[in-house]
Amino acid sequence: MPTKKALNHCIKILKDLVSFQVLGGQSNLEIMDYIISILNDAGIEFHLIPNTDLTKTSLLCRIGHPTDGGVILSGHTDVVPVAGQNWTTKPFVLTKKEDKLYGRGSCDMKGFLACCLASIEVFKKSDLKRPVYFAFSYDEEIGCLAGEELAAAVHHKYKEKPAFAIIGEPSMMHPVVGQKGICVLETTVNGSAGHSSRIKDEVSAIHVSARLIQWLEKKMDDYASGNIKDNRFNPPHSSIHVGKIQGGIAPNVIADKCTFYWDVRVIPGHDVRDIIKEFDVYSQSVESELQQKFPGFSIETREDHPPVPPLGTRNDSPVVDLIKKIIGNHHLQTVAYAAEAGQFSNEGFETIICGPGDIAQAHRADEFVAIEQLEQCLQMLENLAEEFSK
Repeated sequence: MPTKKALNHCIKILKDLVSFQVLGGQSNLEIMDYIISILNDAGIEFHLIPNTDLTKTSLLCRIGHPTDGGVILSGHTDVVPVAGQNWTTKPFVLTKKEDKLYGRGSCDMKGFLACCLASIEVFKKSDLKRPVYFAFSYDEEIGCLAGEELAAAVHHKYKEKPAFAIIGEPSMMHPVVGQKGICVLETTVNGSAGHSSRIKDEVSAIHVSARLIQWLEKKMDDYASGNIKDNRFNPPHSSIHVGKIQGGIAPNVIADKCTFYWDVRVIPGHDVRDIIKEFDVYSQSVESELQQKFPGFSIETREDHPPVPPLGTRNDSPVVDLIKKIIGNHHLQTVAYAAEAGQFSNEGFETIICGPGDIAQAHRADEFVAIEQLEQCLQMLENLAEEFSK
């Protein structure tokens, strides 16, 4: 196991990282300045991949010689809000209780970032035959908005090609070979207002929305009974969920506008664009039908953010062999949550998810990471350095 000094160093870094209140969508420059200060102190060169208005940035760096076959260690710097949650500790102050460290992001996923940063000296002192890269992003929590650009930037910033990517999302240090992809959509139905007694003469946006939602429910039932399955997941098919609906002004007024928000979570091998296309075709048929009654009727659907691709790493992938060596855990898992792993996989890196903490603790009040999980992650990174020094 890592030394007490190494663990304390990791916890000190985690304490600092938790103190930065960087929510998804907000500037992450302050937390990146802190990370950059650690890299500068260690003499490590880095590249920034900023957004267009320079308020946020991702970061890439390499430790070791520029040879093919290296591994990317990737995580995000943003967290979800704490408003409305009943915390018993201060969410942005790392608090130790027995064997747990409480704070927003301690689990998802600043614990992994702290382990990476605390392991810099281990990597530097090792005789690495293949390099280790850090790839830290922004706005993961609101749709993995920077992941695709960050993964692509690895090819642009470095001439050599890394072989692997380990995404440090909380997995209790179990290797995760699959994640579902996700796309969040907003559908707005524009109908005609009127007295509720005229429901057969007007077009209620709420009634039509209900019709569309029923179609989505039926489509998911089709997936449940269809041939596109992946039994590694629960449920083993793509799912569709409507989570929010807004419309109407009074019970006796026909609603002329209704908006509902839905998401599609796809298994590997199922293209979310196909699902959206089918919904658009159905929506167009409903439009054609109801414009006969009200010419101004329309259905508009937009993506809240670009689709996040799924991850479907093969059980015999070389990255599976690597992770088994460095963590000693051969039990492969899949997860239903979305992450940046599919984006790195799409760029040609053999990708796996493995990081400290339990996803059940993420996004909730009194989020924590067990100290034992940090120890296991630090040990994994020590083992990685040893493996890459052979």
